[in-house]
Amino acid sequence: MTVAPRTALWTAKEASEATEGAIAGDWVASGVSIDSRALEPGDLFTALKGPNHDGHDHVAAALESGAVAAMVEQRFDGQVPAGRLLKVQDTVEGLRDLAAAARARTDAKICGVTGSVGKTGTKEMLAAALGCQGKITATAGNLNNHFGLPLSLARMPADCDYGVFEMGMNHAGEISPLSHLARPHVALITTVAPVHIEYFENEEGIADAKAEIFDGLEEGGAAVLNRDNPHFDRLAEKARAAGAKMIWGFGVHSFANARLLAYEPDATGARVEATVGSRHLKYRIAMRGKHWALNSIAVLAAATSLGADPEQAAAALTDVLPTKGRGHVFTVQLEDGIVSVIDETYNASPVAMRAAFDVLAATKPGRGGRRVVVLGDMLELGSRARDDHMGLATDIKQHDFDLVFVCGQYMSDILDDLPTDLHGGRAGTSAQLADQVTNKLRSGDLVLVKGSAGAHMSKVVEAIRAMGGVSDSGGSA
Repeated sequence: MTVAPRTALWTAKEASEATEGAIAGDWVASGVSIDSRALEPGDLFTALKGPNHDGHDHVAAALESGAVAAMVEQRFDGQVPAGRLLKVQDTVEGLRDLAAAARARTDAKICGVTGSVGKTGTKEMLAAALGCQGKITATAGNLNNHFGLPLSLARMPADCDYGVFEMGMNHAGEISPLSHLARPHVALITTVAPVHIEYFENEEGIADAKAEIFDGLEEGGAAVLNRDNPHFDRLAEKARAAGAKMIWGFGVHSFANARLLAYEPDATGARVEATVGSRHLKYRIAMRGKHWALNSIAVLAAATSLGADPEQAAAALTDVLPTKGRGHVFTVQLEDGIVSVIDETYNASPVAMRAAFDVLAATKPGRGGRRVVVLGDMLELGSRARDDHMGLATDIKQHDFDLVFVCGQYMSDILDDLPTDLHGGRAGTSAQLADQVTNKLRSGDLVLVKGSAGAHMSKVVEAIRAMGGVSDSGGSA
């Protein structure tokens, strides 16, 4: 994958003109950062003011750490060299202005990615699929909100060939301004599911909020939508109303024009066969789970719409591994063997839980080992929370799992609906559950750990990692 090198990104004059800010010195920034702890030498540090922290308190530290300059508000009176400041009225707007200028000066083909689940993994696959064919800028991690999307755009060099930007939300009205800023040529929605349903009246409301990604769609653009999702027609209608000239429907549906024909998981990922438009493709992915195969087809449809070669794009997917907390796999060496762990602790929803169960069920544990499930609460489900948690018991009983551990306000209750021979343990919090899990694990076990980020299931993962020597394979168990 060819990543844009860290060369000149913003001169002081360019940044000043983009933001209508005042400068008193001459500098060249090779990047943009909003976190003084994570910036790289050569960055332009942007001092954002949030509900809990004010970046202006860290300007001096940022400059000492190698930032060439800092974007600050006019009120800033810190004792730093004036020649290393870009003074603007509002740094949040200043960052948006940089993003808008970056978008305006490039001829790059842009794809916006959203969806109830699978956004970040799909974004990573698309970045790889396009990055092997040109220079690309993509959202780092999940910087997909009203700060993250402008930051990602502001980091895009003028000579990029492609841009891939993730857009997230948990309330209506949040994606529309992001889409207007990114102005995508292709808008990809992975799926619509009852995630963040606490903030919506129904799933239709979630679908409409995801459809805001079409608000900034460039003239003649394309939409890539899940043909198997019950909201496909609703989304397609909104895409056409926004001016989309091409609608890609991906899935197993007989009417899908990007269609999954075969999915065969194996020890190191899966083999996929699909048609994308008129192209018949066979390729490998390094991630297990039919949902990943389906999202890979969405990626190929998007890449095709952006003018990339789908066969080269498909070949690049072989090397894309799950990221930390999103299906990342590692092993722990015990005295008498190994324990394998599927880390799904970044987030959780009913649809994501069931997809993870399918992956665990399709993966063999080691010799003498068991399939172990460790679950924490799924958050932001509103009035549906108890029913959605209890509904997972049925799915667990349908699979060949051996031991179940649970924690949290709602997840703890599902143990009562499971056979007693599945009972591993329960606790109020993940920290309390961690000892129960590690005390019962044995050589050969394959462990799925999953819950919403707010359930802090990473504490269980950390406890398992501390049991012995760790090997981070990143791929499938």
